[in-house]
Amino acid sequence: MFDQLTQRLGDTLNSLRGRGTLTDDNISDALRDVRRALLEADVALPVVRDFIEQVRQQAVGRQVLSSLKPGEALVKVVHDELIQTLGKEHAPLNLDQQAPVVMLMAGLQGAGKTTTTGKLAKLLKERNSKRVLVASADIYRPAAIDQLETVAAQAEAEFYRHPDQNDAVAIAEAAVAEARRSQADVVIIDTAGRLAIDEAMMDEIRRIQAATQPAEILFVVDSMTGQDAANTAKAFHDALPLTGVVLTKIDGDARGGAALSVRQITGVPIKFLGTGEKLDGLEPFHPDRLASRILGMGDVLSLVEDVQRKVDQKQARKLAGKVGKGSRRFGLDDFKSQLEQMEKLGGLGSLADKLPGMGNLPAAAKAQLDDRQTRRMIAIVNSMTPKERRYPDTINGSRKRRIAQGSGVQIQDVNKVLKQHKQMQKMMKKVGNKGAMQKLMKRLPGGGGGMPPGYGM
Repeated sequence: MFDQLTQRLGDTLNSLRGRGTLTDDNISDALRDVRRALLEADVALPVVRDFIEQVRQQAVGRQVLSSLKPGEALVKVVHDELIQTLGKEHAPLNLDQQAPVVMLMAGLQGAGKTTTTGKLAKLLKERNSKRVLVASADIYRPAAIDQLETVAAQAEAEFYRHPDQNDAVAIAEAAVAEARRSQADVVIIDTAGRLAIDEAMMDEIRRIQAATQPAEILFVVDSMTGQDAANTAKAFHDALPLTGVVLTKIDGDARGGAALSVRQITGVPIKFLGTGEKLDGLEPFHPDRLASRILGMGDVLSLVEDVQRKVDQKQARKLAGKVGKGSRRFGLDDFKSQLEQMEKLGGLGSLADKLPGMGNLPAAAKAQLDDRQTRRMIAIVNSMTPKERRYPDTINGSRKRRIAQGSGVQIQDVNKVLKQHKQMQKMMKKVGNKGAMQKLMKRLPGGGGGMPPGYGM
């Protein structure tokens, strides 16, 4: 995410190292490069102009502190202005309402409204302990209602199907009434999308809004459309009182123009970022954290939250007990478990995004952070017998050929997994002998959870 922008800004700001004072002369070239980087990231021109002018006013004439280099001082200025552009602070959902809290999903066709509806239902259930009911008011797209019903089941949310599928407003009203009857905390109504903005579409959603009086009207938009995302959001906001924006497909957007343009152009806060098709791929939007990620500083807070929420604490404690107890205690099943935990955290790419300094990795290094490698390694271990997983030293040449054939890889790939497992054994034994891991586990929440061994390698 934002790889292109991160690389360009990093190169530009690093060019100022060694200067004693930030003056108009020595930052003019840097700001020109920043401007070019933002435009190439498809940030809207008015936003770029305002951003550059604000950075110039804040940076020129600042005396660099003795503990800072000029490049770092300008990074601070750019970081602060990025936060301002992205919306200053986190804007949470308005859940402080009498139940059921009504949420309306709006957007163009293909933006990901139905999937986002399921993701939001799952998030509210797991993080806010809310009982959620979802309903589809899309009476135009074939199988739209069936699709939402499937997504709702995956999210473990209640689903409402109206007998009449010809009146979107009646469906929305009935869904709210059903949520009230069933004592649901939140009702999310997925509305119809179009391939383009049209007055009939706007009139229908305005009538749904008037009938249901939603606490949240969330505009779902594909981030890969760049500054068009901001322009579409503005057109919707002119017709509807939007309360927030959800940027979807953010993992496929190497530029980041939508995130930097939407808030500034519409005045509507970004509330969530969506990634992938899995229902846990929705994260609350924090301007300060995203600004840090764009500048290659990482996002440790989000990483810690991911670990606490997604890592199996019981499994982590069990594994910690094996540290330093001898190499045979850490088998290939444990190794596979670590790989699966990494998958839950979004894979190597997601981890790299959130670790400080990793955002400025060369393109060749980033290409090696391929999550397909992790899945391939899991497949290799799955092709082994229980005895082979427990006693890897028994895996001879013929066994390797069988494992390679069973997992669809080459023998050298099997050798690589065995080598990495051996390295992990040695590392864990060394850490265990020093007592460092036990101390770390005690400091983590619950006295034994947290990041599994090996993630810090």
